[in-house]
Amino acid sequence: MKVVDLITWFEEWANPAWCESWDNCGWQIEPGVLQDAARVLVCLTPTLAVMQEAIAFKANLIFAHHPLIFNPPKSLCSGEAIAEMARLAFTHNIGVYSAHTNFDQVQDGTADVLAQILELQEVTPIVPTQAGLGYGRVGMLKPFVSLQELLTNIQNQLAPPNLIFSPVADLQQTISRVAVLGGSGASFISAVVKTNAQAYLTSDCKFHQFQESRDRGLILIDAGHYATERPACDRLVQKFNSLNLDWVQLSHKDEDFRQFLV
Repeated sequence: MKVVDLITWFEEWANPAWCESWDNCGWQIEPGVLQDAARVLVCLTPTLAVMQEAIAFKANLIFAHHPLIFNPPKSLCSGEAIAEMARLAFTHNIGVYSAHTNFDQVQDGTADVLAQILELQEVTPIVPTQAGLGYGRVGMLKPFVSLQELLTNIQNQLAPPNLIFSPVADLQQTISRVAVLGGSGASFISAVVKTNAQAYLTSDCKFHQFQESRDRGLILIDAGHYATERPACDRLVQKFNSLNLDWVQLSHKDEDFRQFLV
């Protein structure tokens, strides 16, 4: 399959026109690879380490969730990360494509994969955007579990380096309804409360957002940005594999950008 055909297939599933106005979805760098047989390295965040990995594997497309170019640069200077990414992309003929908020909304996107990992049932979007799609997912746990069992399952499934959750009186309380949203989801707390979810799995939550959640009767669970979005990248590799591409692999150079003292 050619790169152009792969992108056409993807955009029929997750149209970049669905991305938010502040976002930058779609081609970040296209150095003339559209007619080449697709050799794809999938990552969460396009970095120089990922670019070097793509060069080593002779990939011609880095397919990322996070945009390489988010705030338009005013200049490109040697030694700067984006400039070096662009230089290497054109030197080695490697395109960089990002699927961000459009990928968040779709079936098998970032939130949907989290819902599947937790085996939520009767799943619906937290904030619908169009028929059957939207941001986040909320659903039922069947059978119900204790909060301790839910936290243990999240730790086992996502392996976050640091799992943070709201202070609660009883870890044995029964949890039946859970909301999930990969990446930075604290701004959706009010919408989650309206879904009657008891617990909300997301990331990048601040001190007072934990306070807000507690005061509104919601158990906030922060597993980290990387841990909550990386599984969707793995699912994307599985989907690309079904298309019989020339080569596709999940990056081993993706980074969490955080380190915790044990």
